[in-house]
Amino acid sequence: MLNPFPELLAFSQLGPFILRLVLGIIILDLGILKFKGEKSRWLASFEALGIRPADLMLAIYAFIQAVAGILLVVGLYTQWAALVMIIFLGLELGVEWRAREILKRDLSFYLLLFVIALSLLVTGAGAFAFDIPL
Repeated sequence: MLNPFPELLAFSQLGPFILRLVLGIIILDLGILKFKGEKSRWLASFEALGIRPADLMLAIYAFIQAVAGILLVVGLYTQWAALVMIIFLGLELGVEWRAREILKRDLSFYLLLFVIALSLLVTGAGAFAFDIPL
């Protein structure tokens, strides 16, 4: 079947760019929230899962997440940041699955972010990035 809008295929690099920006902003926000407003909930979830010391692990986790969000927004080391976020979002899916009453987001939220990160791992950074496909 023919493509109904073949002219739009010239902008195919904008798709990963938009996904990268959206994922980066959300991940950066989630990392900052782990330092501020959601710290007590995340500490409770880490302790419920037996992750010790919870406060140190949460600080490391939030820092890595914030750095990955910045890298995604800038478009630097996008596939590495996406791979790290795939691992972390997979863990957050597990946390959400086991401790639904502790965290306030939905399972579908983390699943959507996981799929976006997986898409960026496969497609690359898209337009307006420092990463250059070889």
